[in-house]
Amino acid sequence: MPPADPFVAENSDTRRAGTEEPYALGPAPTRTTVAPALVEQLIADQFPYWSGLTVEPVAESGWDNVTFRLGSELLVRMPSAAEYALAVDKEHRWLPVLASQLPQPVPRPIAKGRPGAGYPFPWSVYGWLQGTPATLDQVTDPVRFAEDMADFVAALRRVTTAGGPRPGKHNWYRGGPLRTFDGLLHTALTDLDADLGTGLVHTIWQRAIRARWDGVERWFHGDLSQGNVLLADGCLAAVLDFGTCGVGDPACDLAIAWTLLTEEGRQAFRRRLSVPDDEWARGRGWALWKALTVCADNRGSSDQVALGARRALNELVTESRADTSSETGHAAGASVTTWPTR
Repeated sequence: MPPADPFVAENSDTRRAGTEEPYALGPAPTRTTVAPALVEQLIADQFPYWSGLTVEPVAESGWDNVTFRLGSELLVRMPSAAEYALAVDKEHRWLPVLASQLPQPVPRPIAKGRPGAGYPFPWSVYGWLQGTPATLDQVTDPVRFAEDMADFVAALRRVTTAGGPRPGKHNWYRGGPLRTFDGLLHTALTDLDADLGTGLVHTIWQRAIRARWDGVERWFHGDLSQGNVLLADGCLAAVLDFGTCGVGDPACDLAIAWTLLTEEGRQAFRRRLSVPDDEWARGRGWALWKALTVCADNRGSSDQVALGARRALNELVTESRADTSSETGHAAGASVTTWPTR
């Protein structure tokens, strides 16, 4: 059994597993920018044996961290806010434990940097993982990809949870009750001029927050999104960024079924994991919250992240409409927008 982790006591919630009480979210983190020159200075000061390596920004850097290539074999991740810096110790503690039990490669922590040169947070150096960010058009076999993702999630869920980090500030309460995000969902819908009180969006969300969790804690990744899944030759090659990982309700990892899988792949994913109805409903809720938030934050954008979120909304609404029609014997009304995906 892994030794006790002091990070858990400080940054994880200690409430009883299975509670429905939502967490109190704080204000959105205030993000900072990081220039390559700062990374070069920190490397020179703290890891001079790497000071001759080039530092180049990664094109798809992500939100929680500003990411840089260090030479050809290393990666530097600089947290963009104090809240995101909480994940540094967690990843260094738990990634080696998880890596040995997962079917695909995950990031390998190599060194942990200290605050310095005006940068206030701890930071990390990782080994570089080969691959390209997953997109539907690059997947050669959508069903095989879905089954490989299901096998990854299943393996992660089999890892012992003893001492693992429960939902907290370190992962923006992934693995906790979906009701925690009710206010953010309303805000996103208001920003998008949509109405939560009617239509299929309301149905999806209400079913999700009412769906019961059995209280059995499992490991989860927390953000199985396009940028965190790598492909090689059209197949699953690696999974990145465990900053939102933890132990709790693992339904958050089902969101990928609507964000990165085809309809056929989604059903294969569900069958492979043997997902019951209540967990599937919660997974829909996680996908809906994330997609609406991304759409609200990227109105008018045509980048891959925004287009992927709109596609996820369309998939969620289409599936929910079909389910509603099947349950009632009547066609569900088209009461929500079809979101452009080009």
